[in-house]
This record gives sequence, C-alpha cells and structure tokens, in this order.
Amino acid sequence: MEREHNPHLIYFADPMCSWCWGFGPVVTDIEQTLELPVRLVLGGLRPGTTTPMSDSDKASMKEHWEHVHAMTDQPFDWAFFERSDFVYDTEPACRAVVVLRRHGHALAALHRIQRAFYAENTDVTDPANLAKIAAEFGLDAERFLEEWQPEEAIEETRQDFSITMGSGVRGFPTLAAGSDKDEAYSLITRGYQSRDAIFAILERWLAGQTGS
Repeated sequence: MEREHNPHLIYFADPMCSWCWGFGPVVTDIEQTLELPVRLVLGGLRPGTTTPMSDSDKASMKEHWEHVHAMTDQPFDWAFFERSDFVYDTEPACRAVVVLRRHGHALAALHRIQRAFYAENTDVTDPANLAKIAAEFGLDAERFLEEWQPEEAIEETRQDFSITMGSGVRGFPTLAAGSDKDEAYSLITRGYQSRDAIFAILERWLAGQTGS
C-alpha cells in the first residue's frame, strides 16, 4: 500500500515579531485556501529581556514597523512609542500562546495577541492583559493563570524555543513544509513574502509531492 503523503506546514513565529504580524494574513489564507495543517512553533524572539527599551531601541523598532506597514498594510498603533520603561520580553506572550495551543487555539491565539500588541497598544508582557485575551477563547482568567504560571508551561515554551534553534531557524517568520513521504522538510520562506509569492512556492512543492 502506498504511504500517504499528509503534507503539512511548520510555522516558526513570535507574537511580538512585527514581520510575523505582517505575515499573519498570508498564513490565514494558506489555512483557508489550501487547507494545509499548520503546526505553530514559538520562536522566542527576545525571551528573558530585562532591560527597558532605550530611545535608540524605539527608533530602530519604529523603522521596522514602518516597513512592515508599508509592505503589508497591517495596522499599527504608534502610541506604543510613547511608553516609558517598556521591557520587550517576548516570553510571556509566547507562553500564553502555548497555553492556548493546548486548547486548540494556536494560530488564532497568535494572531489575537499580535493584534492586541501592534494594533491596540496592549502590553502583552502583562499577565492580566494576556488573561483578558484568553477569556476571548473561553478560558477564564483564573484558569488561564493556573496554566500559564507553573514551571510546566515555562518549560513547554522553552521546548518550542529549543526546537526553533535546533532547526536552524534564526529569523521570523519562517515557514517549512513536510509530509510523511520522507523525513526532510523544505524551506518555504525565511522572512516575509507576499501571498502570491508564497502560494507559488507552495503550489510547486505540492505538485512535487503528488507527482512522485
């Protein structure tokens, strides 16, 4: 009996990565149009950061956001740059996605936290704000924090970071494709690409899967 191919995608992303925010609609379109399963692995862009952003940090980040906005038309709330003493630690938001992933909301949680951070100027390093977002997915604040706070959740999040590093991924978004046909994965993109570019690459890859 011929082995089923079961094509699927691995998406390496971070909820506080601006290019991942720009890439969000492309990933949604892939899911809805091509109906390919997408496994989310949290990247860990800046986990464990403890130093507040400096003025030069903000200026550099604002340039990135402006590029993402110009390229993707994704909305941004520029009032973020009026914050003082903001510590850009991406681990809490990543851990929130990990918790919601357990409940079947991986990509939806990623996109919602991204929107909260980039378009609504919500501090997603604050567990209270993350709990409010979790409530939108049917997980009340107490239950969410019971799952988010323990070492088990911290370790599960670190495992995602380890998978990312072990896979050689150094930038986000990164999208890879694989199947049960063999153990190798094909790189679809390292960094942002438009919907048309991504779909062209995926269609060629899918043709290769069915053609041999």
